[in-house]
Amino acid sequence: LRPRNGEELAVTTDLSIAGRHFRLDWHSPESIGHRALARGLSDLAAMGARPVAAFLSLGLPRELTAASGRKPSWMQCFLDGLLALAAIHKTPLAGGDLSESPIPIADIVLIGAVPRRKALLRSTARPGDLLYVTGSLGGAAAALARLQELSAAQPARRQPPRIPEKLEAQLAPHLCPQPRVAQGLWLVRHSVASAALDLSDGLSTDLAHLCEESGVAAEVDAALLPIHHAATLAQALNGGEDYELLFTAPPTAQLPRKIAGIPVTQIGRILTRRSGRPAVTLLTRRGSQPLNPQGWQHFS
Repeated sequence: LRPRNGEELAVTTDLSIAGRHFRLDWHSPESIGHRALARGLSDLAAMGARPVAAFLSLGLPRELTAASGRKPSWMQCFLDGLLALAAIHKTPLAGGDLSESPIPIADIVLIGAVPRRKALLRSTARPGDLLYVTGSLGGAAAALARLQELSAAQPARRQPPRIPEKLEAQLAPHLCPQPRVAQGLWLVRHSVASAALDLSDGLSTDLAHLCEESGVAAEVDAALLPIHHAATLAQALNGGEDYELLFTAPPTAQLPRKIAGIPVTQIGRILTRRSGRPAVTLLTRRGSQPLNPQGWQHFS
């Protein structure tokens, strides 16, 4: 693997584990494969890196590798979902490993390339910067809640629930999230973002990460949040798995309303961090209040 002249490599790895990141009785194998790759592509997008190659280590129970008549195996359907998303982003599956395992587990390693010294980091936000997000927030959390309802209505089945056609669009943010690779590349190409990360754990948690890494504070205006039409404010703030980009930019930056067809919304600003003041505050009609991390946190 050779980056182009003037590029450096970006590397990310993500685990997807049955019972933690997906459930065999909730998610189709195609969705699980798509989501496994989307997680890593979103990490590359947050650094403004173009995908170069993917590596997959897959552990599966033996029965998931066997076809049944004309029906393909679970493993083949998983790969169909993964490779369909890989094709969209021109990301070859360059290698990996396969092993028998008591539970399904997928480890994705993604290699990306970014112009030298141009990678978007989470440690370079500065007081005075404005805070932006792509797309809408809370859609994945709302879709997961709806999927749980569908699954509870069919408690005896072992297969994923049948998704009514009228619900496919509502469940898509959870089942088939779209990493914002094109938007990350645009931000690097136009040199407008000062810092960035992707919203995988929830706005409240991921923004706290950005503030900690950059040594700053942040203020979010609840009235400006682009909340998904099916979501609540709590889901938009804490839901996670939206895989949108959260980024900062100086007030002088010229940002369009959309990047590659996806809306861009200013939701707040970066402040100087001061002792005794919350790292992140939320402005509401009732005034200012601390926005504590309530998204996904490992081992909590």
